[in-house]
Amino acid sequence: MREAVRVTGARRGTVLTVSTVTGTAARAAALRARHPDALAEGMEGFGVAEAAVAQGLPVLEVRAVSNPVGPRDRAAWRIGDALSALTEGFGKLAPVLESWNQHDHPDDHA
Repeated sequence: MREAVRVTGARRGTVLTVSTVTGTAARAAALRARHPDALAEGMEGFGVAEAAVAQGLPVLEVRAVSNPVGPRDRAAWRIGDALSALTEGFGKLAPVLESWNQHDHPDDHA
């Protein structure tokens, strides 16, 4: 996992699981106060992680963020930039993932 973070320049951290996007400044502030180390929020990753854990498999969630949590200002969204960052990150990540032996745990790779 550390090697994946290193080669991509990504930030490793917590993604909050929410049932709907946070659309107000007040809710965003409350989440920041309660979870100051969270990097983002999402809805999809938790289910995938639960399925992986149930099968005894490692899981790695890769996200590119196009907009901050809070009021839904679509004019400020940077979807193109996020997709470009994701494409670049996966290009760097692919060799790392290919080097992992299916029997190794990802945290074993420095």
